[in-house]
Amino acid sequence: MHSTALTTFRFPENTCIPQAQPKVSGTVTLDSPGLEVMTDLAQVRAATISPETTLDRAEQVMIEQSVRSLFVVSSFPCVDGLITATDLMGEKPVRLMNQRLVPRQDLCVSDVMTPLSLLDALDYNELKTAEVSHVIATLKKVGRSHLLVVQAATGQGAARIRGVISVTQVERQLGRALIEISPAT
Repeated sequence: MHSTALTTFRFPENTCIPQAQPKVSGTVTLDSPGLEVMTDLAQVRAATISPETTLDRAEQVMIEQSVRSLFVVSSFPCVDGLITATDLMGEKPVRLMNQRLVPRQDLCVSDVMTPLSLLDALDYNELKTAEVSHVIATLKKVGRSHLLVVQAATGQGAARIRGVISVTQVERQLGRALIEISPAT
């Protein structure tokens, strides 16, 4: 059998790697399946950052990856927590700067992130039967801008974070703003 080689080429300057983006399923309604507003980490690479990263660099990574949250990971693939744009721009950094008498550039992700043990999660199997209205009610109940979705352990592996739901994504897909989500107390 005689095979013909494929054509090769050299890369032009400024060739980039596309960043994985959540699938955009278009507009959803309150009656749409809850899974429609989840970023599925089985299909989209999770955006991660080290806990030692400076806040300014974390902000830059969010901008570069077009995300508003990053999983904090010190030992891949285990997750330490989550840092959001609100964590970076909110009162946490200012409070810490005043308490420690340090400039912002001395703070790092681990100083302002939310540890995994304090994050609210949904069960993936329950979300499969829920509607977007249930997701919104849950976001309002917990007063957070993000929810993690956990897939239970199976014979093939341990429990894992399967997805993330953000208020921003829900609003984008609904085509309107939600009633303000109040921070959890």
